[in-house]
Amino acid sequence: MRAAELLGSLSLENMDPMLEITGLTADSREVKPGYVFGAFSGAQSDGAQYIPEACRRGARVVLLSSAVAAKCRKEYADREVLLLSDPNPRRRYAELVARFYGAQPEHIAAVTGTNGKTSVAEFCRQIWTLLGRRSASVGTLGVRGNQPEASPAREGHTHTTPPPEILHPVLARLAHAGVTHVSLEASSHGLAQYRLDGVRLAAAALTNITRDHLDYHEDAASYMYAKLRLFGEVLRPGGVAVLNREDASYSEAEAVSWARGHSIISVGGRYGDLRIVRSEPHGKGQRLRLAYGERQWEVALPLIGRFQAMNTLFAAALVIGCGEDPDDVFGVLPELQGVPGRMQVAGHTVPGATVLVDYAHTPEALRTVLEAVRPFCGGRLHVLFGCGGERDRGKRPLMGAVAQELADHVIVTDDNPRSEDPAEIRASILAACPRATEIAGRAEAIRAGVEGLAANDMLILAGKGHETGQEIAGTVYPFDDAVEVRRLLGKDAEGAGHGSG
Repeated sequence: MRAAELLGSLSLENMDPMLEITGLTADSREVKPGYVFGAFSGAQSDGAQYIPEACRRGARVVLLSSAVAAKCRKEYADREVLLLSDPNPRRRYAELVARFYGAQPEHIAAVTGTNGKTSVAEFCRQIWTLLGRRSASVGTLGVRGNQPEASPAREGHTHTTPPPEILHPVLARLAHAGVTHVSLEASSHGLAQYRLDGVRLAAAALTNITRDHLDYHEDAASYMYAKLRLFGEVLRPGGVAVLNREDASYSEAEAVSWARGHSIISVGGRYGDLRIVRSEPHGKGQRLRLAYGERQWEVALPLIGRFQAMNTLFAAALVIGCGEDPDDVFGVLPELQGVPGRMQVAGHTVPGATVLVDYAHTPEALRTVLEAVRPFCGGRLHVLFGCGGERDRGKRPLMGAVAQELADHVIVTDDNPRSEDPAEIRASILAACPRATEIAGRAEAIRAGVEGLAANDMLILAGKGHETGQEIAGTVYPFDDAVEVRRLLGKDAEGAGHGSG
């Protein structure tokens, strides 16, 4: 793409407008001749220190903040590199990356919230697929799609919301492959770092806001407003905002959405546009009576727990907001399948106990899961969990208190301790659940948990969900909760899979 086409002629100064821009990156190690380099300052580094390396590798444009540009301009005055300053360089960078790659699927929906993002994004993809749409989802589980060319397993990434230079090539490839509908997870980190700016969203949803990521955000208010950027800045005016009527964030999210001119679909509560009128457990799922507007539908949902029903409603509202008929949407809900690592059945023991794997790693998520499974547990309810190192330390005793309140037996073990002492993390949890059993080493803890199950008991392995590694002292070791359970129970453990209940 020509420099004038990407940057606009007013930004070029003395640069040749016909210069070919070959790519964009915010990693100086990835710069190639003709690249735009985003020199951003972060929590642990100053992007300006990487400009020399980027220039040596052939960068022709360096995008940076106005303050940093003022300091660097004299140093780079005689070099063949354009210093492009902007008051918000991260947002400008995301918009430039979007312009560079161009193509995006016609219908894109994004979901944010402390809990439920992965399930909602995956349920959107499944609903669209069941309706015959060529669809994909992008998020914690990677890129998933119903068309082989739209689901490249090799396109792995380590972020819930990938950075623009990864996200936009994926969106462009999906569009060129004929994918028309995509759901995205929007993390608070991704929104705070402007990763989604430039994505042409048709609809966006907010599941809930509870305590999380206070190791990154200054306080709870900063965390909430990072989430609300999705509605106040990223979703273009006139989009569809799907909001949780039952969450404390609703009023604030509603005000932001109205000010932006969005159409609002409220979910839940007595007065939500889309709401649960009645629910009752049924087999390995639940029977729901749903109301949308003035009409009602009976739905047999093959997923347990009210929170899974709510996640299904958020997904249904997003799909309806992107133009699908409500009758068609509610008609395919009985065909939904569980999401990997979310209330995933890992297996059943010979005595007749059930082992579930779930990603619950916040106090509210753990409470939601334990309350959801209690009606389906005919014996004792066991939970096994730990807390991640180098993350919000304040939530550790809160999770311990929830576990002690709601479970009959608690095992406290290790999650991803990272560089912290695992014993100290466990001690922080145990301070609030002194009756728990402490077992160092997650594999040994899972073995003890499974061996301690009796008929009709249920064991929840919480915190890691779909993850296939455990980070300890700077090294990531292969580890998968569900695989570990199947190994203990035998490869053909009855009922192992992604279903619920």
